[in-house]
Amino acid sequence: MKASEKLERLKEILSESGSAVIALSGGTDSTFLVSVAATLPGLRVMAVTVSTPYMFSSEVEEASRFCSDNGVRHMVIRFEIPATVITNPPDRCYLCKREVMGRVTAAAAEGGYAFVFDGTNADDLLDYRPGLKALTEAGVRSPLAEAGLEKEEIRGLARAAGLAVSDRPSNTCLLTRFPHDTVIDPADLRRAEEAEMIVREAGFTGARVRVHGDLARIELRNEHFLLITDQDIRTSLSVSLRSLGYRYITFDAEGYRSGSMNKTTGS
Repeated sequence: MKASEKLERLKEILSESGSAVIALSGGTDSTFLVSVAATLPGLRVMAVTVSTPYMFSSEVEEASRFCSDNGVRHMVIRFEIPATVITNPPDRCYLCKREVMGRVTAAAAEGGYAFVFDGTNADDLLDYRPGLKALTEAGVRSPLAEAGLEKEEIRGLARAAGLAVSDRPSNTCLLTRFPHDTVIDPADLRRAEEAEMIVREAGFTGARVRVHGDLARIELRNEHFLLITDQDIRTSLSVSLRSLGYRYITFDAEGYRSGSMNKTTGS
């Protein structure tokens, strides 16, 4: 099935719902989902973004701006780090998603919306995603996955629709920047967010800054390794990151890999 045909199927799924709350993270998938829903006549829709200390504040702001620019009703739900994830346990994704979707489904029930949708796509179903269990338990549906839309198809459709998020690298919450079984401090989360902003603004899009106490370990994408052969770039990054309080700055020889901190459990 072509991406254009899957898009039509997506529209059918959304229209048939009558009313829905969409969990909007600010990433490509959920933003695209909201953008499609916003064009459908007769569909009552509200986007809900959850903001916690371990979410990127920039993504919450971008989600709010997108909804404002496109006339979509938007609610931001803010809460502190739940007790279940404060120690960054190995099952944090499931525990966090359960907490988040509990808040989102409660908002949907209060507003009289028939369904809760999220931005899970067809590729996500083939990957290790412990949070998917929490979605099932909460009765949350994933229209992009139901329509069979894969990540690159969504990027292409978002690009054709002129969405600024079409080529945004996938991201995960700030908890993934710290080893499991580490007590999480909001100040450390903000410092990690600022560190990644510095690295990103230096031209290393899609990089990760993993935090081990006073050591910041930078995981670069393969295509960016040549850039760090420039001593001026390395020096500038080191100075900027040390100004945040990190004592040691390292570049990981293996580069970026999803879930790398899962290998450091107990460290």
